[in-house]
Amino acid sequence: LSTWKIAPALAAGCTVVHKPAELSPVTARILMDIAAEAGLPPGVWNLVNGIGEEAGRALTQHPAIKAIAFVGESATGKMIMRQGADTLKRVHFELGGKNPMVVFADADLERAADAAAFMIWSLNGERCTSSSRVLVEASVHDDFVAVLADKARRLKIGHPLDPDTVVGPLIHPDHETKVLSYFDVARAEGVTVAAGGEKVMEGDFAAGCYVAPTLFTGASQTMRVAREEIFGPVLTAIPFETEDEALGLANDVAYGLAGYLWTNDVTRALSFSDGMDAGMIWVNSENVRHLPTPFGGTKESGIGRDGGDWSFDFYMETRNVAFATAPRNVPKLGL
Repeated sequence: LSTWKIAPALAAGCTVVHKPAELSPVTARILMDIAAEAGLPPGVWNLVNGIGEEAGRALTQHPAIKAIAFVGESATGKMIMRQGADTLKRVHFELGGKNPMVVFADADLERAADAAAFMIWSLNGERCTSSSRVLVEASVHDDFVAVLADKARRLKIGHPLDPDTVVGPLIHPDHETKVLSYFDVARAEGVTVAAGGEKVMEGDFAAGCYVAPTLFTGASQTMRVAREEIFGPVLTAIPFETEDEALGLANDVAYGLAGYLWTNDVTRALSFSDGMDAGMIWVNSENVRHLPTPFGGTKESGIGRDGGDWSFDFYMETRNVAFATAPRNVPKLGL
């Protein structure tokens, strides 16, 4: 994600101040060292570590910083926009998501279930494009979520450097506490915990931030677990009866980053994807990126696009320079 911002900025001729998340400073340092070893001049790529409330605020308010590209929570993006307002900084935000996967009865349900499992439980659900809501046509809902629950129970939890591991630890105990708090919210709201819903306490896992792959069923769109970004291995299933109802559910959140649609009806696929309020939509597929295509969201999911040529405009100013190619009389304003 850092390189998505840094590479086009450098290619556009800008210098960069990289402020990585305070919980992941090491990879940022390694990346900067590699750039220096490759011959990037000193002062072109700069690194500042610290927490957002101090180091981040100092950067967003500094008059020498002309533009801010940020990846993170929507609430943080709003703070950054306010902090940069006095110096009229342009902003490029890739923020939160509560992305729907809409599954119709005519879809390839086996492939759709695999895609749903991959998009929420791989990477521990800690990615902005995870499909954290699965909206399933009522006629196949029960069978579909039963398959998902079985998949969740069979996923391998383990050390993140073990190649067989699917679900590793969350990034920090504070984030683990946030994710676990939604299990209490779900039970209070009357949701059925079809799989997971707990911290993993077996053996050495108890000492880490391991959360079991979780599936909520019996949910409705008004519930917090259906509307708020949990950013963990937590999937909420909601049934629907009609295409119009499905589209309403898909769009009825504050976010609009990604959407996933599963159907074998081409006409429906075209009309439904046209109606989805999201910056990126995949039909009969998980998130498979073609990197030159635009990446970004609508509503509280962000401002601007990354990817290919879409990345460059943000880091450049457009100027119009006009040359007269032949003598002409300049208006004398009646003098």
